[in-house]
Amino acid sequence: MMFSWWHRWRAARRNSKSQLEEELAFHVEQMVEANIAAGMTPEAAQRQARIDFGSVEGTRESTYRQRPGWLFETFCQDARYALRGFRRNPAFTATVIATLALGIGATTAVFSVVDPILFRPLPYPHADRLVSVGLTAPILPEEFMLGGSYYVWRDNQKPFEAFTSETGVSECDLTEHNPARISCARVEASFLPTLGIAPMMGRNFLPEEDRPNGPRAALISYGLWQARYGSDPTILNRLITIDGTPTRVVGVLPKSFEMPTLEQADIVVPQALDEAAERKESPDSVMYAFARLKPGISAAQASAALDPVFQYSLSLAPAAFRKEVHLRVRSLRDRQMQDVRLTAWVLLGAVLAVLLIACGNVASLMMARGASRERELAVRSALGASRGRLVRQTLTEALLLSFSGAALGWFLAELLLHFFVALAPAAIPFLDKARLDLRIAGFTILLACLCGAAFGILAAIQRPRPIALVARSTNSGGHAWLRRSMVIAQIAVSMILLSASTLLVRSFWNLHTQNLGIHTHAILTANIALGRQGYDTAQKQMQFFTQAEAALRRLPGVTAVAISDSLPPAGQHRESILNRMISPGRQESSNGTGGMVAWRWVTPQYFHALEIPMEEGQAFTEEQRTSAEHLLILSKLLASRLFPGKNPIGQQIRPGLEDSTYTVVGVAANVKNSGLTGDDEPEYYRLRRNTSEDWGPSSVLILEASLPAQSLAPWIRSEIAHIDPTVPVEIETMKERVSKLADGPRFEAALLGFFSFTGLAMAVVGLYGLTAYIAQRRTQEIGVRMALGADRGNILRLVAWEGVRLIAIGGAIGLAAALAATELLRSLLFEISPRDPAALLGSVLLLAFVALVATLLPARKAMRVDPGVALRCE
Repeated sequence: MMFSWWHRWRAARRNSKSQLEEELAFHVEQMVEANIAAGMTPEAAQRQARIDFGSVEGTRESTYRQRPGWLFETFCQDARYALRGFRRNPAFTATVIATLALGIGATTAVFSVVDPILFRPLPYPHADRLVSVGLTAPILPEEFMLGGSYYVWRDNQKPFEAFTSETGVSECDLTEHNPARISCARVEASFLPTLGIAPMMGRNFLPEEDRPNGPRAALISYGLWQARYGSDPTILNRLITIDGTPTRVVGVLPKSFEMPTLEQADIVVPQALDEAAERKESPDSVMYAFARLKPGISAAQASAALDPVFQYSLSLAPAAFRKEVHLRVRSLRDRQMQDVRLTAWVLLGAVLAVLLIACGNVASLMMARGASRERELAVRSALGASRGRLVRQTLTEALLLSFSGAALGWFLAELLLHFFVALAPAAIPFLDKARLDLRIAGFTILLACLCGAAFGILAAIQRPRPIALVARSTNSGGHAWLRRSMVIAQIAVSMILLSASTLLVRSFWNLHTQNLGIHTHAILTANIALGRQGYDTAQKQMQFFTQAEAALRRLPGVTAVAISDSLPPAGQHRESILNRMISPGRQESSNGTGGMVAWRWVTPQYFHALEIPMEEGQAFTEEQRTSAEHLLILSKLLASRLFPGKNPIGQQIRPGLEDSTYTVVGVAANVKNSGLTGDDEPEYYRLRRNTSEDWGPSSVLILEASLPAQSLAPWIRSEIAHIDPTVPVEIETMKERVSKLADGPRFEAALLGFFSFTGLAMAVVGLYGLTAYIAQRRTQEIGVRMALGADRGNILRLVAWEGVRLIAIGGAIGLAAALAATELLRSLLFEISPRDPAALLGSVLLLAFVALVATLLPARKAMRVDPGVALRCE
């Protein structure tokens, strides 16, 4: 069969020699006209056309090979020819470059964002052996340990080669010259050795420094050493004043040091706990434990080995809580990235889908271009050009397009990265370290180049068909199935992206429009945290805040001023256990904690400022602030749980383990108090009286005002500075506080929406290009049909059917995949199902509408073809 085909092809070449010369002359004439249109003189245009189609072909290729620099000269000729071809077809050129740039730019930018989250190595030696160890219970979101349990575990553990703890990071003050508020971490002396970290300068803590009343020592961070002390090498053994206490600097931490919890720590000091006191049965010191696994031990094996000591600790807990306490051993990376890992994987999957669509689009365009150039390649092959020569020409064109798209993509990646960083919430770790990565850019560029080049040279690799020599265009259907398959894949992937983004957008809308139970318009907040220097007693703290409250009430336009230790709906509040709240006739339950109860210290105008309505009873009054009586206001949800079917007003409650009894004076409406996405917790409010026991060093002043925030903020700062100019004040509107809580969902919805519509646009371009290409190749058939009596409706259905079929197949595959893929988004959604019919139906209709428009445009153009012109197109 092969030989018969070969003989037929040789015969066709011999029989069509005169036709070949005629075709070559016609082709050269076309090139001459194009070169003249490009600005060349007729002589130069003719000479250049014959060079392009004759001198570099097979008849002179052997001569070229004998000349020095023949390869470079051939490449330059190929490049010039390619550039002229691009100029003659600007739509194709711009589409390919823009598609490559968008795919490369978006992929590089997102990879640069998620790389430090998912793939970066942790800055500790053998970080894969570092784990977080502790108990999980409703009272804290992360695993923790209590003092007594920690020391028992440390003494009896077997799967770890090192075990250490820290008690958290808190604000502290450098009270030497130029006072500053910084953050201090309190750690065990074995903390740095367990992590495998050694100070860059100096030494670690000594055992005696990690004891109560031991010598005060500190390790300072590299950033603080540079910024405050100018990288002074004599910093070691210098005394600095932390919270009014002289402390000796014993070392400087490495530049790469970070706390395992990712909290910012400017200074690290020994936690100096009294081990003997902590070993008692009911300690209340909360600690966070970290350990280094022995070689060959997994986290699951360590968890099983710790079960005996866990059971011992569980036996010390009250019976009511044992069902809700569990053991957790997990890798340090899991602890750090648990809240953002799913978001990172979703973004990574979305951008890889966009890159896939981009590569498919480029491949489809390159194949369509290759099919349209079949006659040109056949002519050049008949003139003697080798297959390698044709491949080299096509490869040059593909590389020029790829590198142009890569250059533009790198610029676009820089812009997108800045946009992503600006849009992203501060809670995403390491985002400030995101940089364009050459490894990532190189991979995406290589992938795009290989995709374009592979399909671009496909037409050149194939032996041209004899029929291409005797026709000015051919109706080759070669690789049509592949182009259709890629369009189907693009539509399917676009359907998945569109469904996911629609769900996230609707989820964000639900989040944004939910009832918070508080008024956010015209509310300003001023956060103030008093330092220990000058405010070391509760009496001094109370005096400062009461003076500030009186001063702010005198400001023009201020209608209400209240003070609280926290604000909804941020979820940062005090908590107690529901079943520990004792009231007459109610016994502590043995069925668990009953959940957590939020509570706050508030002054009387709190409910008026935030417009929280009272359901029963009344709000606190100013006269009650001087009373010795302890007063409470319950939320409606808490009142229904504590006093079902009873009137709560006047009831007596003893919260938690306190000895004081509180009287209920009112029931307030429920307020969103566990963040925008968390379930509402029952809540109660304690009256902040004019007694020092009700005050602390940190509070939020809440102002309801009729004046704009921009004009009122300077006056607030001035009044606070008049009381104490050294106290920092953070002022923001209530709307800004709430908006920050929605940063994460907004970021997810915006980025996935961007990727989905980008992918949809590229898929539609691919569908449009394929439909237009098919319509153009069937121009003669359309002319024949119209000459035989077909009306425009018949032609419209003929051309549009191809696109409609691809839309239906791709959409069905994409919808089936979306039903499975969107299930992964369940934890990111708010008050909407991953298979929400309205969201999925909206995605289907949008995809169908846009894709149909892309199909009908070339179909509409085809049905307007003049039959006479169509019949002469060949």
